[in-house]
Amino acid sequence: MKSKFSLGLFGLFSVVSASAQGLYYVGDETKEASPLKWVVGASVTYDDNVNPGVGDKEDSTGITPFVGLSLVSITPQTTWDVYARLGLIYYFDSPDYGGDSEDVYSQSRVGANFTHNFNERLRFASRNFAAYELEPDYSYGYASGRQQGEYFYWSTDNSVGYRWTERFGTYTGLRLTGADYDGRNNDRVGWEAYNQLRYQLGPQTVLTADYRYGQTYGDGQSSDSTDQYLLGGVEQRFSPNTIGILRAGAQFRDVDDGDSNTSPYLELALNSRVTQQFTVKAFTRYGIESYDTVRFDSSIPDSVEYDSRSTWRLGISSSYVVSPTFTIFSGVDYIPATFEDGRVLNAVAGTPVADRDEDTLNAYIGLSVKLTDYLTGTASYNYTKSDSDFDNNTYNRNRVSVGVSAEF
Repeated sequence: MKSKFSLGLFGLFSVVSASAQGLYYVGDETKEASPLKWVVGASVTYDDNVNPGVGDKEDSTGITPFVGLSLVSITPQTTWDVYARLGLIYYFDSPDYGGDSEDVYSQSRVGANFTHNFNERLRFASRNFAAYELEPDYSYGYASGRQQGEYFYWSTDNSVGYRWTERFGTYTGLRLTGADYDGRNNDRVGWEAYNQLRYQLGPQTVLTADYRYGQTYGDGQSSDSTDQYLLGGVEQRFSPNTIGILRAGAQFRDVDDGDSNTSPYLELALNSRVTQQFTVKAFTRYGIESYDTVRFDSSIPDSVEYDSRSTWRLGISSSYVVSPTFTIFSGVDYIPATFEDGRVLNAVAGTPVADRDEDTLNAYIGLSVKLTDYLTGTASYNYTKSDSDFDNNTYNRNRVSVGVSAEF
């Protein structure tokens, strides 16, 4: 009987929401403990468009020193996964962000994940993340392009899982998020409560039904909004090395002093170790997003808030271990967005506002070489292309980076 309980616990609790910790996340917990590790390093980057969307195109070279640590502790009941990377970017030629010229920017992030199984039926999970950096990480689902300067983003997701029967369980939780762009009308703080019903159809398959209710509070000219989601889904372990989750349904959005919208909603994540050497991760998400909804329209001219920002996010990353000392990695993010139901914020009410489109493509490829038991070298190339109906948001960007790090 105990083996059945263990299987039920694994099936019902091993995979959770893909949005809990980045869009690539499929809920698999770290299975191997790791002692405290430190890493120090630095990279040199050449950027041919260091201030995209601001003034004339400028190139610059920068150096990025960093220090990091990681620790994974696993006991039969409790798992800790803690990591941090503190760094900065120093540009030899300061980027000019519309008169705001600095040569040093933060490039730091920290995270702590914790799970505790009280018994074979009840567990608690907490996932926490914070970043203060210049370059966006598209896989976290909030950024759609390079911002003018640093931004601070944080999230905490805490949930309780309970297995009511051998096949049926629930996850109930509260997620808090915040983004601070230094007062650029796109700062946000939000909360989301959710409840997920889980039914284990078979040893490798779990059916899910989600209800989510959240509120987002805007800063400056951006409005507050409320979102509700009704979703059905399936979580499938295709093999010991391949896991996928799918949720689909409807999103109901209401913007204070604005319009209400109903939209299809989709999220999908897939992680697979195709072979012992080749690993692939992928995600996609479609829905109406709350970030970056206030834009300046020079044809009016005035700031416009769009009540509907339908966004599709697609990401793929991979790594291939050529040999014990040589690895190739690559990835691509594609983010098309449509801005609709625009409202002029300061001009005469009723001024017509055209719908706008914006597409962002970001791709990279690189390699890492283990030089010694402690020393690793890396080299990478990154290409970004933005096509936008908004002023100054169409650009191309190329970056080349070479670095070295030591782990101990």
